[in-house]
Amino acid sequence: MNRPHTDVVAEQAAHWIVRLSADDPAERDTAQAGFAAWKAADPLHASAAAGMENLLRQLNVVREPAGGNHRPARAALAAIAPKRPRQHLRQLAAASAVTMLVLTGALVISERPAYLLADLRSPTGQWRTHTLDDGSRLTLGSDSAVNVRFNAGERHVELLRGDILVDVAKDAQRPFIVDSKQAAIRALGTRFSVRKENGATILSMLESKVLAQVPQHPPVMVQAGQRTRITDNGVGPLQAIDAASVQDAWRARQLVVDDLPLAEVLDELARHRPGQLHYDRAQIAGIRVAAVLPLDDTDKALQLLIDNFPQLRIRMLTHYLVMVDAPARSPSKNK
Repeated sequence: MNRPHTDVVAEQAAHWIVRLSADDPAERDTAQAGFAAWKAADPLHASAAAGMENLLRQLNVVREPAGGNHRPARAALAAIAPKRPRQHLRQLAAASAVTMLVLTGALVISERPAYLLADLRSPTGQWRTHTLDDGSRLTLGSDSAVNVRFNAGERHVELLRGDILVDVAKDAQRPFIVDSKQAAIRALGTRFSVRKENGATILSMLESKVLAQVPQHPPVMVQAGQRTRITDNGVGPLQAIDAASVQDAWRARQLVVDDLPLAEVLDELARHRPGQLHYDRAQIAGIRVAAVLPLDDTDKALQLLIDNFPQLRIRMLTHYLVMVDAPARSPSKNK
């Protein structure tokens, strides 16, 4: 039986993706029916389409916030469709990367003006330590930003995004306050970390103590070796942490996880690498991770995940476009 060459099938899939991302809704509906039949006709078709379907979902999600114009993305896919099979896969990977970078670049200014205008910031994949005017030390994690306002009455740091490690210099006349939007964290000691994530603030106290104050709620004392998740509804339960391990992880640029869902691990790795890291949360929901992963070398971190979870497939189309999934294995057939 003659089966289409892998490159030919990939080229056919690219043509379908172009049709599926058409501007005309009726044209997209017609293409959807044909695409479903094409995938069902041959397992190789379905395999070739899987990665690009994931990309198409990303394009559809971005289309509305971007103002409805997804022509640059569709043009990138269309440009590679007529090419010869021998070069097709390499061009497909490059075009996919260009597609996502075009979409990402179009949203940067509208989504992150506060980051771009911040007093202090750190790029993706980099950590930066600053000594403030009072002698306090502020370490910004990857893709983080703060504003700093010191005056005669207080020392105020506004965390705009990401995470920071704070070493507070003593000043009896001026309190040191970190404002994360959800809470004002007033330092009564020396060292703690604060992180913004998904509408919450994660406070980890490493030395001494702080007062965490949420508007309309009583202040809560958080002491060394404790962590809490703070939302607009107040300060959450206090959990014990190993403060030394947290400090070591900051120093070594590591992610230390113990029985954490893989999707949350990938969320964190995505924060520390440029480009796009794609994964289907539902597909990998059953995988949990206990590991120490390097945040300053996310390629190595991904390789460690592959080594420990053979069911994972990680496709690095380019350094800026990585896809993670756990494809179902075909049952062996007895003849």
